Amino acid sequence: MAENRLISLDVFRGLTIAGMVLVNNPGGSPVYWPLEHAEWHGLTPTDWIFPFFLFIVGVSISISLGRRSEPSASAEGEFVTHKPSRRYTKFLTRAASIYLLGAAISVVPFFQFQSTDAPDPLKMLIWLTFCASLLFLLLRNYKVATVLFVTALLGIAGMNLAGYNVVPYNYGTLRIFGVLQRIAVCYLITSIIFLHTNWRQQVGIGLVLLLGYWLLMTVIPVPGCDVTSISDKACNLAAYIDRLILTENHIWRGGKVYDPEGILSTIPAIVTTISGVLTGSWLTKAEPPALAGGTGVGSHGTSSPLAYASGSALNRVSGLFFFGVTLVALGLIWNSYFPMNKALWTSSYVLATSGLALLVLGFCYWLIDIKGYEFWAWPFKVFGANALALFVFTGFFARMISAYRVTGADGQLISIQKVLMQNVFLPILNPIDASLAFAVSFILLWLFLMWLLYRKRIYIKV
Repeated sequence: MAENRLISLDVFRGLTIAGMVLVNNPGGSPVYWPLEHAEWHGLTPTDWIFPFFLFIVGVSISISLGRRSEPSASAEGEFVTHKPSRRYTKFLTRAASIYLLGAAISVVPFFQFQSTDAPDPLKMLIWLTFCASLLFLLLRNYKVATVLFVTALLGIAGMNLAGYNVVPYNYGTLRIFGVLQRIAVCYLITSIIFLHTNWRQQVGIGLVLLLGYWLLMTVIPVPGCDVTSISDKACNLAAYIDRLILTENHIWRGGKVYDPEGILSTIPAIVTTISGVLTGSWLTKAEPPALAGGTGVGSHGTSSPLAYASGSALNRVSGLFFFGVTLVALGLIWNSYFPMNKALWTSSYVLATSGLALLVLGFCYWLIDIKGYEFWAWPFKVFGANALALFVFTGFFARMISAYRVTGADGQLISIQKVLMQNVFLPILNPIDASLAFAVSFILLWLFLMWLLYRKRIYIKV
C-alpha cells in the first residue's frame, strides 16, 4: 500500500459515483425497485449511495489530513508541520467550491431555457459554452475559462439585442441545499473535528449527535401540527425547520414540504462522514500503536480500537466485516424505534448504511488490496478518478437532453431524451427494461468520456 494509498477506496468511490449517476438518469418510468429510493421509511440499494459517498469523504479526510498532520523534513533537514491557518483556508476554499458547484448545476446557463424564446440551438450553444468555461476553471486554466465565460455572457446579451425574450434564472427559487452542498458542509465540519479530536472523542461526538437527533425528532412538538411524527412528511421537526428557515421556495421541489438534504438532517449526515474518518484512520495505520511506539491515542485521531488488535491486512479486513455487521445489526434494532429514512437521515439509517459501507469497502479491500484481483475494477477506477466532475457534468447533460426540443413523429415538440426512448429503446424493450437500458447507455457514454480524461492523466479536483 504505497504512500497509504488504498486502491480499494478508489474503486469504491468509482462504484458509488457510477451508482449515483445510474439511478439519477433513468429513461423514464417505471424503474426496477432497487433503482428507486424508498417512498419514505425503508431502505433500498439506491438509498445506500449518498451515505456511501459521505463515508468515502470521511475516509479521504483521514488519509489526506492524517498524512499532512505528521511532521515533514524541510530542505534544511528540519522537521516542519503545516500551519493550522493554511489548513482552515483550504477547508473553507474547498467546501465553498463544492457548494458553488452544486448551485451551478441549477443556475447555469443563467436563463430559463424553456421560457426564453430564442432558437434552441442558440440557447444550447450558450449553455455549452458556460459548461466549457466551468471545465477549464476546474482545470485551473483561468485564461481560457474567462474567455469562454465572457463569450457566453455576450451570447446572452446578443439574444437580448436580437429581440428575443430572455427570461433570467429565478434566484427566488434557488435550492439552497443539495447533494454537493451537503457534501461541502459535512467535509468542512468533519475536517475540523478530525484535526482537533482523537478517535475516542470522534466516537463520542458521533454518539451524542445520533442520540441528540433522535430526541429532537421524537420529543419536540412541531408548531401547527396536531401530531408530531416522522411518519408525516410535513409534521416532523426537520421538515418544519427547512420550511421555516429556507422557506418552501428554496427547498427541493419534489419534496414540497421537506428537503432531503435539509438543515437539521445534516447533523446525522456528519456522523456518516465521521464513520468514514474512523475507518480511514485505522486502515492507514501501518502498525498497532504498541508496535509503533505510540500512545495509541493521537491528537488527530490516527488510531482506533481496531488498531490495537493487529496491523495486518487480514485483521483489518476482518475488522471491517465485523464492525460492518455490528452496525447493520444495531441499525436494524434502532429501526424499530426510529425507522430508517433517507430523507430525514435518521440515526438508524446512519448506523445501517455505515455498516453497509464497511462491508462493501471490506470486500473491495480483500479482493483488490489483499488478493490483487483488479481486472474487474478498471471502469470504476476511471469513474473514481474524476468523481466530482462526473457528477457535475452528467447533471448538466441530463438537464440538456431534457430541455432541448425537437419535432416528434406527431408534429409535437419533445425532448431529445424522449426521442431516444421512443426510437431506440422502446421499440425493442418493454418500458421498464427500456428505462434501464437508457440508464446503462448513459453510464457507458460517460465511461468513454471519463476514459479520455483518465488516459491523459487529467484529474479534476477542487
